[in-house]
Amino acid sequence: MDSHQHFSMLAAYNAWANTRIYDAAGELTDAEFARDVGAFFGSLRGTLNHILVADRIWLKRFTTQGEAPKSLDAIIHPNLDPLRIAREAEDKRIIDWIDGLDEETLTGRFTYLTVTDMKTVSQRLAPALAHFFNHQTHHRGQAHTILTMLGRPSIVLDMVYFQRTEDGRRFA
Repeated sequence: MDSHQHFSMLAAYNAWANTRIYDAAGELTDAEFARDVGAFFGSLRGTLNHILVADRIWLKRFTTQGEAPKSLDAIIHPNLDPLRIAREAEDKRIIDWIDGLDEETLTGRFTYLTVTDMKTVSQRLAPALAHFFNHQTHHRGQAHTILTMLGRPSIVLDMVYFQRTEDGRRFA
């Protein structure tokens, strides 16, 4: 598997895992969704918004297109339904952008300004993409923990299960 196929798999897995998290979140009451359980971003609402915020920031850096929130804890949508619509649109945007990349672009460099301390950083794209997808996985793990803390059954997010789905088999 070349690096383009690898990142295409991660983009497809990302969308699959987000669907599973949002399906489980859909079973919560509004109060449960907003409840501060002591997670890094407080609630499931804060955590899912953060993932979307970070994705938008990174995609703006990668593509120079789209909106980039100014704060890592911004609440783009306080309610689940519009947040899910935005998440699905962002996942499609990620997949489409990754599908358009070539090996030369993946090995190339890009430059961006950090959000937290306004520093200019230049780095290769492929390692930044590795962080991008790892960051999503990290916070989805927190979202999963919040769901179980709220009494919801555990959900399977392992990539190997994605690879066994119809969409994931093309990467396995």
